[in-house]
Amino acid sequence: MVALDQFTKHLVATDFVPGESRILIPHVLWLTYVQNVHGAFGLFGSRPWLLIGMALIVLAVFWLSFRDSAARSRLVRIAFGGIVGGAIGNIVDRFHYQYVIDFIDLRWWPVFNVADSCITVGVCLLVITTLARERSSARSKSSSEITS
Repeated sequence: MVALDQFTKHLVATDFVPGESRILIPHVLWLTYVQNVHGAFGLFGSRPWLLIGMALIVLAVFWLSFRDSAARSRLVRIAFGGIVGGAIGNIVDRFHYQYVIDFIDLRWWPVFNVADSCITVGVCLLVITTLARERSSARSKSSSEITS
């Protein structure tokens, strides 16, 4: 995922000027080159080292929270892989450029990139697997209480 993220960002950065926008799918999808110096949704200011540090801390927290689940579940490993790959893609940008290259523009959502998509899908998968596991545990617990 890191390679795909970096490749797509390279294509945009070499073929667009900052702020340039082109229609990809009329009324649905544009490619817009944005040099994002802020964190997600414009949060946390424009301090690349702070944002890199925060990303590394969040990755560590995710790993500590889900490492046991990852050992048991392929889906959790895939989710965590997306989160880590996406974070690394954006960290590479911040380290190299002091900003993140964003380009996927829906016009009703902040402009984002492949790395952001990987992180979002990964987090959604973790939420789904966590809710499914909790639901399964609740069912098991209520079944054992009925048989007792």
